[in-house]
Amino acid sequence: MTTSQKIRSGALWSFMGSTGSQIIGFAFGVILARMLAPEVFGILLTIQIFTGIAGFVAGAGMGQALVRAKDTTRADYDIVFTLQLGIGCLIYAIFFFTAPLIAAWYETPLYSDLIRVSALSFLFRPFNNVPASILHREMRFKDMVWVRFVSLIASNLACIGLAYQGYGVWALILGGMASPLITIPLFSMQAKWRPGFSLDIGRAKDIARYGMLVSVTDIIVFLRTRVTTLILSRTLGPAAVGLYNKGESLAGMPNGFITGSVYQVLFRAMAADQDNLDKCRYMFFRSITLVAVYGTPFYIGLLWLAEPLIKGVYGEKWVEAAGPLFILAFAWPFWLLDMLSGAVLAAFAWLHREVVSQTATLIVTSITVSIGLTFGIEGVAWGMVAAASFSAIYMHTLALRCLQARWRDLAHALTPAVILNTVLATSIYLFHLLLPSSYATNDYLFIISLGGFGLLVYVTSFLFLPISSMATEQKRWIQKIRNILGGKF
Repeated sequence: MTTSQKIRSGALWSFMGSTGSQIIGFAFGVILARMLAPEVFGILLTIQIFTGIAGFVAGAGMGQALVRAKDTTRADYDIVFTLQLGIGCLIYAIFFFTAPLIAAWYETPLYSDLIRVSALSFLFRPFNNVPASILHREMRFKDMVWVRFVSLIASNLACIGLAYQGYGVWALILGGMASPLITIPLFSMQAKWRPGFSLDIGRAKDIARYGMLVSVTDIIVFLRTRVTTLILSRTLGPAAVGLYNKGESLAGMPNGFITGSVYQVLFRAMAADQDNLDKCRYMFFRSITLVAVYGTPFYIGLLWLAEPLIKGVYGEKWVEAAGPLFILAFAWPFWLLDMLSGAVLAAFAWLHREVVSQTATLIVTSITVSIGLTFGIEGVAWGMVAAASFSAIYMHTLALRCLQARWRDLAHALTPAVILNTVLATSIYLFHLLLPSSYATNDYLFIISLGGFGLLVYVTSFLFLPISSMATEQKRWIQKIRNILGGKF
């Protein structure tokens, strides 16, 4: 299999896994949202600020170091497992003794027990991370996908069962613990890995050096994305956290399953061919083109469907989440550039520059969110859009410098998406004006009619508009459709 075929196959399986996970998570999330109040999710998200940061310390970026390395040995995996297990035990001990202090800070005694139980996951992570890194390194995304599907379904069923029994926030905490208990044995069998210990300090330093940069970057990115939760939880309370997060998580879904899928494969492919600058440059801009073409229509649709989607799916108690959902749709192009540019910096070991970029963005995010807080959760959403634009420009500038590329290359890469989505937005606007009031006032009819029309317009434009840079992609899809229809298309 050629590199191009590996990238396409890996991206396909990564996309299917991410998309499937998002769909499954969305479906179960709807059920849980109707069973539990917004403040329950707000409490969980507040706890995850602390455990999330510690999670990056526990991994220490060593899994990504293994994926990026040109050559690895059994001893390398043993070193990583030993280090991560030791760090995990230390983190759990810290959380066990500091949990009462965190609970006192929030003036909520329940946080103490919730954190102590949630922190048990740090003891499981090394058994999960190492075999997953082996599969990622070998680009065995298919094997990773089905394991994660099984664990996701099992953990969500556990959450629903416990929520039905009236466990409240404990349903989310205890249900989530089911996931590693499933993934650990399955990942280990797929990777043919068993735990081993090593104290080779010299080799450990080499792995930890790159891993430390990854970990620092991940922590800063996490803080940047969670600063809203921290600020909202201390000002407007858990209910505001739950409402904002619902809008933010829905807005991030297309970015997660499209851009996130491509990121993993692009990072591994460029790391393998980092000496071939022309090839890496092509892969980067081609990825931007395809992600923009396939992802942008989702966000065009959200400009019309945000409120009916929230009301129709989650119910009236969640309707305030529609504002952030609508606003964050404008952050999509910045999320795209930020994430794929990050793949370049990670593949070429420019993480020291990314640390500076992410630190600056964290500061900007804190400022813009604090300013936006005056206008409630919608103001916070606009603050996040502003911060996302700053980060995207900064990160993409670094990626261009790394690849010795130009801004005009980005403009060329985005042209197909701009053309297709201009047609889509104009068509939906006119369709909305002509839509009967009986459809416009019924959330479900509105979503189905406008979404179906938008899909028809976009598919037709995609297949038949004469866009030279999309010719190969158009031919590939037309051939697929012909095969499905028996050559009648």
